[in-house]
Amino acid sequence: MDLPFAGPLDAGAMLGFLAARAIPGIEAVDGSTYRRAGLAVEVRADRVELLEGDPGRARRLLGLDDDPRAADRALRDDPLIGPLVRMRPGLRVPGTVDGFELAVRAVAGQQVSVAGARTVLARLAAGCGTLPRFPDPAAVLAAPDEAFAMPAARRETIRAVAAGALAGDLALDLPVADRAVAEAALLAVPGVGPWTVSYIALRAWRDRDAFQPTDLGVRRALRALGASDRPRDAAALAERWRPWRAHAQVHLWSAR
Repeated sequence: MDLPFAGPLDAGAMLGFLAARAIPGIEAVDGSTYRRAGLAVEVRADRVELLEGDPGRARRLLGLDDDPRAADRALRDDPLIGPLVRMRPGLRVPGTVDGFELAVRAVAGQQVSVAGARTVLARLAAGCGTLPRFPDPAAVLAAPDEAFAMPAARRETIRAVAAGALAGDLALDLPVADRAVAEAALLAVPGVGPWTVSYIALRAWRDRDAFQPTDLGVRRALRALGASDRPRDAAALAERWRPWRAHAQVHLWSAR
């Protein structure tokens, strides 16, 4: 089944992003194909084919409902990231198949490398006994302390997110009825700060203007481009990229 999309698609960048973050035992990228339990999709620049699973989940993951041409037009003449945009037309913001999974990824990835987060998440899934699927909130809450290969405070944050998701107190998937209420509920969870909320907004809520000035990948890319990587300077710089700051951030990530 072909999945239609508008505008160009940088398939290599999307698959590279997903491959770098693929959780062992749950996800895999092989050539042009992304697979996980219940979902398989072949991604090429001119065609996306659903091999297995729900087309809606695939579309959300790959950002197929976006049309990157408007973002490209707005950003291509920027003196800092314009060259990156012109070099990679059709770069899309990666999404997620599940908002709760994305929130757990965000918390587990706090202050660790991408590779380190993959290892932690694989151990969590194994400890929850849900492989090859990512654990749902109930499974996370039932998991023993040993399943969480992370500091105790981060473990309790993930448990609090799971409890909030199970109770329906946290809005982690679209549609989000009231964005301010959803953000406030997340920020009320101990251990969830602006970086985590912005990551959820960027990938799960599909906010095209989400931006993370404190993100290590963003800061590293800004340094490489000769710009200040101080978070307040990065935030000020990103004002000129509104309302496409999420697209700008993905270009910075891809430039590393």
